[in-house]
Amino acid sequence: MSISALLSMGRCCCRCCCPRGLWMLSAPRCDDRRMCVCPGPRRIGIPVRSSSLPLFSDAMPAPTQLFFPLVRNCELSRIYGTACYCHHKHLCCSSPYLSQSRLRYTPHPAYATFCRPKESWWQYTQGRRYASTPQKFYLTPPQVNSILKANEYSFKVPEFDGKNVSSILGFDSNQLPANAPIEDRRSAATCLQTRGMLLGVFDGHAGCACSQAVSERLFYYIAVSLLPHETLLEIENAVESGRALLPILQWHKHPNDYFSKEASKLYFNSLRTYWQELIDLNTGESTDIDVKEALINAFKRLDNDISLEAQVGDPNSFLNYLVLRVAFSGATACVAHVDGVDLHVANTGDSRAMLGVQEEDGSWSAVTLSNDHNAQNEREVERLKLEHPKSEAKSVVKQDRLLGLLMPFRAFGDVKFKWSIDLQKRVIESGPDQLNDNEYTKFIPPNYHTPPYLTAEPEVTYHRLRPQDKFLVLATDGLWETMHRHDVVKIVGEYLTGMHHQQPIAVGGYKVTLGQMHGLLTERRAKMSSVFEDQNAATHLIRHAVGNNEFGAVDHERLSKMLSLPEELARMYRDDITIIVVQFNSHVVGAYQNQE
Repeated sequence: MSISALLSMGRCCCRCCCPRGLWMLSAPRCDDRRMCVCPGPRRIGIPVRSSSLPLFSDAMPAPTQLFFPLVRNCELSRIYGTACYCHHKHLCCSSPYLSQSRLRYTPHPAYATFCRPKESWWQYTQGRRYASTPQKFYLTPPQVNSILKANEYSFKVPEFDGKNVSSILGFDSNQLPANAPIEDRRSAATCLQTRGMLLGVFDGHAGCACSQAVSERLFYYIAVSLLPHETLLEIENAVESGRALLPILQWHKHPNDYFSKEASKLYFNSLRTYWQELIDLNTGESTDIDVKEALINAFKRLDNDISLEAQVGDPNSFLNYLVLRVAFSGATACVAHVDGVDLHVANTGDSRAMLGVQEEDGSWSAVTLSNDHNAQNEREVERLKLEHPKSEAKSVVKQDRLLGLLMPFRAFGDVKFKWSIDLQKRVIESGPDQLNDNEYTKFIPPNYHTPPYLTAEPEVTYHRLRPQDKFLVLATDGLWETMHRHDVVKIVGEYLTGMHHQQPIAVGGYKVTLGQMHGLLTERRAKMSSVFEDQNAATHLIRHAVGNNEFGAVDHERLSKMLSLPEELARMYRDDITIIVVQFNSHVVGAYQNQE
C-alpha cells in the first residue's frame, strides 16, 4: 500500500475536522470523550478534502524525525503505553488502531504493511523483541524546565498605586502549546481611568485568528464600558483635536504575547464608534456603573464588531483576509475583573474560573465561579432548544455538539453558526481566493434553519472576596480535561503557602508492594523539598497536569515523553493549556471587611 493511501485511510473524517489533512492515529469517535483528538482545530467536525502533508518533508522538525524511526521499528506502542496514561475515563478512547493490544500484537493491516519487512509480522516482532533494545528519547530535567518555562510570566502588583489599595498581590501565567501554532491566548491589564484589574484566558478553535483578536480588543471594550460619561467626552475631544489620548489600560504581557499592528487602526475606529454611542446613550445623569452590565455589553459589542467588519470588508487585501479569518474562526473567553473585594467573572464557552479557599484546618477547597457552556450543562442545552422551533429540538444538539459540530455553545466569531446562508455565500464569493478555496468556510452546517445558533453573551458571576479566599485560577479547558478542580486548588495552594496538607496515599485499587509504597513515600518527601523548583505557580500546575502519574506524583519519565511528542501527535493526547493564577492579599481583603 502506498504511503498516500495509508495517510488517507488514517485521516479523521467524522468527529472533527483537520484542514491540514493531517494523519490521524485515532478512532473516529468516542462518546465518552470530551476533547477532540484531531491535531487540527479541535472543536469542529466536518469532512475535508485530502491535502498534501508537511509530515514527510525534508525539513520536518526534530521531534518528527525521531517519531518515524519508532513507527518503522514498531516501537510506538512502548511510548504509547506510558505516555498515554489518562487521568479520567472520559479521556480514554477505545481505538481499533491504537489500543495497546492491537498495536503491539495485531496491528491494522495497513500499519503492519508500513512497519514490517519481508518476513511475517509475528517473526518480525519476535525478532525485534530480542534482537534490539528500544531507543528511548528522554529529555533531561533542564530541557524539561526550558520547555515548561518558555512562556511563563509573573507580575507583582504594588499594594498602593497612588490611587487605590490593591487586593491582588500579583499573578503568574503560563502556556503550553499542543497545536502548532498555539490557539490559546491570555491577557492581563490594569485599568488606569477606573479602578480594578482585568485578567483573561481565550481558547481559539479553527485557528488562532479569533482568539488573537479577542485577546487584544476585549479589555479595551470592557474598560470603555466602565468609564464615566465625563471621561468618555474627554477622550473623544482629544481624538477630535488631535491631542494625546488618556491611557486606558496598562498591559502586563509576555514578550511572546503580541499585538496585530496592521489592524490597529481598524480596531481603534470600531472602538471609537462604540464609545461615541455610549456618549449619545448616556446623558451624564447617572454616575453609577454596573460592572455586570458593562461586561455583558463589551462582550456582545466586540462580537458584533467582528461580524460587521467581516461583512463590510476592507480595501486593503491583507486586512480584508484578516477580518474574515477572525470572523470564521472562533474563541471562548473567561475574564475576571477584580476591584477591591468585588470579583466579577464573565465567561463565554468552556474555560473556567476556580477560587482557592483555605479552610481553618489548613486544607483547601475549590469554589467554581463559572459554568461550562456545552452539552454537559443541562440549562445551556435547554436554553438552546427554547431559542429555536420545536422541530429542531433533536438537531440543535447532536452528539453533544451544537448542530453536531461545535463543542462550546457560546463563542466569539464562528459566523458560520450566526449568519444566514445567503450572507455566508455572499461574503465568501466576494472575498479573497484563499477564503473561497477553503473547504471549512464553504461548508454549511446540517439542519441550519433558524440562525443564529451561537452567542458571545457571557454569563457573569459575582463573588465578594473574603480573607480565606487565597487565589483564583483562570484556565482554558486543556487544564480541566486533565485535572480535577480539587487537585488544581490543592496543588496551587500548597505551592503558594509551602504547606502540604498530607493525606494517606491512595493507590486506586492497584496492588502495591511494600517496596513500591516506600518509593511513593520517598517520592512525596522529595516533592515537598523540590516544590520551589518552579518560580511560577502556573508552571508548577502545568508540570502536574502533564506529568502526574496514577498516584498523583510528577513522573519525570512521563513528563519527558509528553513534552517530546511531535506536533502531529501532541494534540492527540492533550489540548493547549493556558493558566493564570491570581494571588489575593488577605490583609487588604480583611481590612475592606473591617471598614464595613
